[in-house]
Amino acid sequence: MRRRSFLNGAAALPLLHLAAKPVMAQVHLGEATLTTVSDGNLVLPGSFVFDPMPKAPLAQILKTKGISSEQLTPECNLALYQDADRNVLFDVGSGPDFMPSAGKIVDSLDGLGLTPEDITHVVFTHAHPDHIWGLLDDFGDLLFYEAEYMIGRTEWAYWWDPETVNTIGDSRAAFAVGARRRLEVIQDSITFFDDGDEILPGIAAVASFGHTPGHMAFEVRQGTDSVLVLGDAIGNHHIAFARPDWESGADHDMTRAVATRKRLFDRITSEQMQILGFHMPDGGIGRIDTDGDGYRFVAGG
Repeated sequence: MRRRSFLNGAAALPLLHLAAKPVMAQVHLGEATLTTVSDGNLVLPGSFVFDPMPKAPLAQILKTKGISSEQLTPECNLALYQDADRNVLFDVGSGPDFMPSAGKIVDSLDGLGLTPEDITHVVFTHAHPDHIWGLLDDFGDLLFYEAEYMIGRTEWAYWWDPETVNTIGDSRAAFAVGARRRLEVIQDSITFFDDGDEILPGIAAVASFGHTPGHMAFEVRQGTDSVLVLGDAIGNHHIAFARPDWESGADHDMTRAVATRKRLFDRITSEQMQILGFHMPDGGIGRIDTDGDGYRFVAGG
């Protein structure tokens, strides 16, 4: 955000939709399952996403889709991959320190009969607060203390760099401080990967830079069944789908993020892949259909 602090802007919003009902979605991939685990939802000023966009066309699309220009309340859908040997969690949510509507991962895991110690691997798409601040519990201790941790090499380098807090901009300086604090806790137990690496059996990293400098998506495949875990590479089900060529204020490198979105849409539709989006509605699992010059999200496994 260029004109106001993200955190201050979010705090000033009416406290609406703070307890949106979580939706769990699931898809089977051979003998494995991929389930969305709710971390609650965010409450964001619309300007966080919409500021760079052309105002009149934006208003028309938002009206058609029934989306407020003032406030967004996106779901936070963490992906949980389970096979006979592993419980792999993609990202860890917001934890107790980001906003009161989020940080619900422990309760959601409990609803699946799991505890944090049951998680064998944590794989990060990127290090924004709603994806990594849940690494620590209320006491500042590691929450998923039995897990192995994995992150893209480029993403780690960006947030680990002590200059990032000085270059990221005042409105996001807290993002950098919070990410560095958490990465320090796992610096001796982290595994790095690069684009195209099979990080675990059936899980391959897909570079999707732009939302953050080292953002990664993941192709999860068993036989002919596949799902692309998007993280925030396609960050919403409305404008990102209707006009993927529009720059979004949520992205660090807006130009690069546009190129990434367009490339992912092309691949997903040509390969007819299912997707799991962190901020997609109705549990986050679905598919993508073409819709005129854009696309639309169709929920359901």
